[in-house]
Amino acid sequence: MNRPTQRTGIDTQSNLLSQPLHLPNGSVLRNRLAKAAMSETLGSYDNRPTEKLIPLYRRWATSGIGLLITGNIMIDRRALGEPGNVAIEDERDLPLLQQWARAATDQGAAIWAQLNHPGKQSPKGLNAENIAPSAIPFRPDMTAFFDTPREATSAEIEDIIRRFGGSAVICKKAGFTGVQLHAAHGYLVNQFLSPHHNQRTDKWGGTAEKRRRFVLAVYEEIRKNVGPDFPVGIKLNSADFQRGGFTEEESVETILELADAGIDLIEISGGTYEAPAMSGLVEEPQKASTASREAYFLVFAERVRGLVATPLMVTGGFRTLAGMNTALNSGVLDIVGLARLLAIDPDAPALLLRGQDSQQRVRPIKTGIKAVDRMGLMEVVWYTQQLKRIAHGGDPHSNASALGTFLKSFVQSGWGNYRSRRMRA
Repeated sequence: MNRPTQRTGIDTQSNLLSQPLHLPNGSVLRNRLAKAAMSETLGSYDNRPTEKLIPLYRRWATSGIGLLITGNIMIDRRALGEPGNVAIEDERDLPLLQQWARAATDQGAAIWAQLNHPGKQSPKGLNAENIAPSAIPFRPDMTAFFDTPREATSAEIEDIIRRFGGSAVICKKAGFTGVQLHAAHGYLVNQFLSPHHNQRTDKWGGTAEKRRRFVLAVYEEIRKNVGPDFPVGIKLNSADFQRGGFTEEESVETILELADAGIDLIEISGGTYEAPAMSGLVEEPQKASTASREAYFLVFAERVRGLVATPLMVTGGFRTLAGMNTALNSGVLDIVGLARLLAIDPDAPALLLRGQDSQQRVRPIKTGIKAVDRMGLMEVVWYTQQLKRIAHGGDPHSNASALGTFLKSFVQSGWGNYRSRRMRA
């Protein structure tokens, strides 16, 4: 007998989260819950996967979640976003990649590898140099953390496109059930889309159409390598929330072209480290009716839903089972993305699928250091520490000190930068 819970009043039969989702290429996700990408930094100092990833993803998969999207996997060891990133350039780590994938698929969950290149968004000292569409520095209060990049050459751009395709086919061979292209949050693909970061005058920039050429070329290269039946998704900003950045109008045009090209799932997000809307630190203008539905980017999702039939995933802001079901019932999105909640309650999907809310609540993480808090860095660092606790077989520590975590991470990051550079020398 299905009994509604006292807390939500949603029984298992009317809980839309439990419905399967059919993707355009014919593959099926077992329900409408997805773990959005979070940076695990559980790779080795020479950027190879480690066995620590296996218990982390197995625990999430056993919760009953439908889709697990990995933290950003880099396509080039010379271009890392953080110490401890996994990089996939060849098949040297295929056996461990296979174990990582099976940690999810053996439990019935789909697992997609998120592929990424950081471009300019990489901390000082980690890489020998950083390249970007144009040599545009970060805002003044961030220059202590990030170097000004060098403008990428045309040959380097073509090489990066090939690397995305090569990494994708290795992921497929390893048993990952799909890949997601990271085109949001200020990383390289997002940089090419942004008129602020991309001030090129060649075929890769100068107009919105030319700025879209890179993301479309990367998608086409991935699709060429993995074939039509393998799911390929994208994480895309609704907007950068940054003066002179990627706008909603440009995002809509990008989505229309990706939909025409055959993308299987579009995850909508927003913001960059300079304007971290994805962490809730930059507010998106919302109607009251939309704000009551919790998620940050539903206004934009409503706009997109009227234009494309491609499945949409929205991540950020969901707090309750009722809010998730309301959003799904509206038809604005097809799958609910959860991230930070799963770092403090890795078993939350089991409760949600049974019609219950998690007792944990995502809260703002602040150190009291304005320069750090404005970048939303703690929204990465603090939650990453919770993932490491789970990976080591423990439980999250939801009351861990933000400042203490930052100081510990600062020391670890400095050492990690040094070791990573030495390992790649």
